Amino acid sequence: MRKRWFFITSWLIFSVGGQAMAEATPPSSNTSPLEEGERVYRQYCSSCHGKGGQGMPNWVEQNAIGELPAPPHGPEGHTWKHSDAMLYRIVAEGWRDPWNKTDRLTMPAFQDVLAPTKIRDVVNYLKTLWTQEQRHHQANESEEEPFPDTVPE
Repeated sequence: MRKRWFFITSWLIFSVGGQAMAEATPPSSNTSPLEEGERVYRQYCSSCHGKGGQGMPNWVEQNAIGELPAPPHGPEGHTWKHSDAMLYRIVAEGWRDPWNKTDRLTMPAFQDVLAPTKIRDVVNYLKTLWTQEQRHHQANESEEEPFPDTVPE
């Protein structure tokens, strides 16, 4: 009976631990940049902006401390109005909405957490959430303000 419990317990520990390790491992070379962007988004962005990019409830109204909640990234939001350079800068350096009554960054900076290619991947993933017209508008905005040149990792 002890052996049986030992094997069951061991199996559970290795199964759960293996799954956690698999989720934390870097992507394989077979992962496309869009798949990687989605993975990065789910890991770092979805807790505030929602799994599907829907944003926080009442995102257009200041909360009790005078800050605007995280906006959606889909068609109903405004992310698509910004150039690649601006979106890259927001993810890398963080963001404090100018309408907020507090001085803190309401979106943290990720430049010390994410490599430049990962930031580009997540921005490119966001584009998949937009309509064709929004992608066209955003591409026009990005012609004059493309992603910054970065040193490869």
